[in-house]
Amino acid sequence: MKIHMTSVFVDDQAKAERFYTEILGFVKKHDVPVGEGARWLTVVSPDEPGGTELLLEPAGHPAARTYRDTLVQDGIPLAQFAVDDVQAEYDRMSKLGVRFTQEPLEMGPVVTAVFDDTCGNLIQIATEPK
Repeated sequence: MKIHMTSVFVDDQAKAERFYTEILGFVKKHDVPVGEGARWLTVVSPDEPGGTELLLEPAGHPAARTYRDTLVQDGIPLAQFAVDDVQAEYDRMSKLGVRFTQEPLEMGPVVTAVFDDTCGNLIQIATEPK
């Protein structure tokens, strides 16, 4: 068994697509219309095109909005992405205008930082423990 797909709820799929591809560097894998303006829109790491997909899922359901908004209000990231160097990513993304809610912070064997994905979520980046 392996994780094939996970999702983040987003306010606007077009905006999310731009942020996750142009700012974060993911590549689009699937983009299929599913009705009422929604799309089955997934992105993957360019380093692992056959790896785990991230579904940029519309946050239309009231429970999804409540869940996501409560996490943001409490400062809790919805997802975590691994990076080689948190400080380098923090610097790169900050120059692109990304708003961080937590600057790079050493937490035992990892370094983490948290940013706003502009689509209603907080996302954490972290180095993998050595």
